[in-house]
Amino acid sequence: MSDLEQVVYTDGDVTLTGWLARPGGAPRAAVVVFPTIANVTPATERRARMLADAGYLAMIADFYGTPVDSFENAGELAKHLRADACTYRGRLLSAVEALRAHPAAANVPIAAIGYCMGGQAALEVARSGVNLAAVASFHGLLETQRPATGQTPIKARILVCHGDADPMVPRSHVTAFWEEMDMAGANWHFHSYSGVKHGFTDPGSDARGIPAIAYDASADHQSWAALTALFDELFA
Repeated sequence: MSDLEQVVYTDGDVTLTGWLARPGGAPRAAVVVFPTIANVTPATERRARMLADAGYLAMIADFYGTPVDSFENAGELAKHLRADACTYRGRLLSAVEALRAHPAAANVPIAAIGYCMGGQAALEVARSGVNLAAVASFHGLLETQRPATGQTPIKARILVCHGDADPMVPRSHVTAFWEEMDMAGANWHFHSYSGVKHGFTDPGSDARGIPAIAYDASADHQSWAALTALFDELFA
């Protein structure tokens, strides 16, 4: 991560560390990148660099403020963080506000994207009603403890890129999400890729030996194209 800049921020008394990727010139927008349950990984770093190459200021958020030693450790940290919806959203919004306050993000729109747990995180931020131009979820979880109802308007444009064969997000979750977004009056796009499992954007997925996850080059390409098309529309 030598080419990424450390950004220290806080959520209450928890110190968190974000990682910033800068574009070559003035940013088109600033993007919070919510990582997977494992927190910052090479795959997430790669996405931040891709955003910077496309002209965006990108900051990888920190979920935990503590090192992740193993997948089991990550699961316990995530379970604790997500046990209370208010606590969870507070942690996520601290990253949004840290990027918004960064001098390099002055006077540019803010968006958020995320992968797996990070996709859920991006959608939680949208549900909170915070002022973002867009959020995007890649193979993210769609369940929430606090569904949107329309009482708090969703300001962000929403893009969801989902593998239809993802056992972590069955079709019942998909249809419930559609109904939730319609009830809330959200502006949403939903892309579903047939036969595609969880973790489809990470080329390292296949090596993990977990039946629920697999890389899919086509879905990876198509989902990134969907994101860049949305961002081109919003941030031209």
